Amino acid sequence: MSEAVSKLSLETKIKLKYKEWEVEITCVEDKVKNVVENVLTGIDIASLSGTNTKNEIEKLKSEIDFLKSKIENDSSALNIINQKKNNSISLKELAKNGNTCRSLMEKIFYEKFFENERLLIEVHQELARMGYNYDKTAVSHSLSDMVREGILTRVGTLRNYRYIQKKPLFEK
Repeated sequence: MSEAVSKLSLETKIKLKYKEWEVEITCVEDKVKNVVENVLTGIDIASLSGTNTKNEIEKLKSEIDFLKSKIENDSSALNIINQKKNNSISLKELAKNGNTCRSLMEKIFYEKFFENERLLIEVHQELARMGYNYDKTAVSHSLSDMVREGILTRVGTLRNYRYIQKKPLFEK
């Protein structure tokens, strides 16, 4: 019984508040320093992983928003296809034409083309370099749509707008 009493007298209870954490530690006196250091290290690691989790959640939310807007665009494109199909234009004919101005612009978006500010003429030249010669007004409309959807941001003044990505690219 005297061993149990002496063992209890050597134990120390500590209440620790650190950042958002509140911890109660019970340990032997000579181990207090090591135990407190271990607890603080564990809290720091947990806090860091929580930060990474928050960043990952924000990235996923951004990606979901982008995919929702893409689905809305795709469903409107399907409606157009169905309307054209009903007007006796075959899907094969539509498939031959393939790439739309918008889909090409999304492609160069994912290739990080809009990491730097770009003028309308630069976007038009990039599409031409790829072998697609769209009218500048078509390119301008697609850019305006991407700004409206929150994919790009427009900077500058009328007739001198520069376009840059609004959100960071999603890692694949």
